[in-house]
Amino acid sequence: MDWNEERRLIKVAKMYYEENLTQNEIANKLGIYRTTITRLLQRARDKNIVQISIKGDYSEQVALETELANYFNLNEAIVVPAFESQSSKEKRTALGKAAVAFLNNIIKDGDVIGFAWGSTLGSMVDQLERYKEREVDFVPLVGGPGKMPVDQHVNTIVYTHAKAYSGKAHFLDAAAIVPSVQSRNEIFESDYFQDILSLWERLTIAIVGIGAPLSSSNLVFSGFLGDKDVETLRALQPIGDICSRFYNIHGEKLRSDIDDRTIAIELKQLEKMNYSIGVAESAEKVESITGALRGRYISHLITNDLTAQAILDYVKREGDR
Repeated sequence: MDWNEERRLIKVAKMYYEENLTQNEIANKLGIYRTTITRLLQRARDKNIVQISIKGDYSEQVALETELANYFNLNEAIVVPAFESQSSKEKRTALGKAAVAFLNNIIKDGDVIGFAWGSTLGSMVDQLERYKEREVDFVPLVGGPGKMPVDQHVNTIVYTHAKAYSGKAHFLDAAAIVPSVQSRNEIFESDYFQDILSLWERLTIAIVGIGAPLSSSNLVFSGFLGDKDVETLRALQPIGDICSRFYNIHGEKLRSDIDDRTIAIELKQLEKMNYSIGVAESAEKVESITGALRGRYISHLITNDLTAQAILDYVKREGDR
């Protein structure tokens, strides 16, 4: 490149990047077309006359977000900073804060927003404030009563969010898994549940947790599953669940008598949504989250950097089967 061409590139670059002139303003000053300025700026980058460096404390997390989103074809991944020294509660609280902030950015009048239950989604409750009033319906995506803390109950999560936005809360008075198919059918056919089904059909945003493998599943310790159910599931080798619907490591939904007794939205409906947001972290859930991602049950993932890196290490080591 001769000195005159390089001088021209440097001049245009300094005007654009240091003097903050627009491309139109530079074109007018130099008496050339704006499209020429665009080409000169690109050539200045190609020739390393201009080198752009992006700095920030959280560039590592953003890189993980990009890699996760690209690998699993997610709409977006949000990766929260975490430390090994943090307690489980502190890590869940950080995720809850990120999930509340994300929801507040996307919520709009007319939305129907569904929630699952659990400790991670329960962590959102304490992060809520009073927000701009919205004409929004909040609805459970799965039955709730069982041996669980009140703040993790799906109806509590729904009610607290509805109160924060002055929206309308709907409740589900049923267990996640009922004793018989007949009981399930009677609930589904009831008038009040028909209203829930109608809301599920109009669902615009789903926020769900991702259950751990059966060995440490909340569904076992909360009393939803008896010994016979555990034996049935163990034979199917579930790796995790969303809304009490189980799937394997490949993301394939597992059909069983238990599934026929489950009071919850179907996973296939989550697959079709623009905002099916999974909120989960921890080493024991790496394979559970991977299965959910492979099944395309979530469009957005909110996790922390320790879990994100572990997921990527896992799929690279095992291969995306």
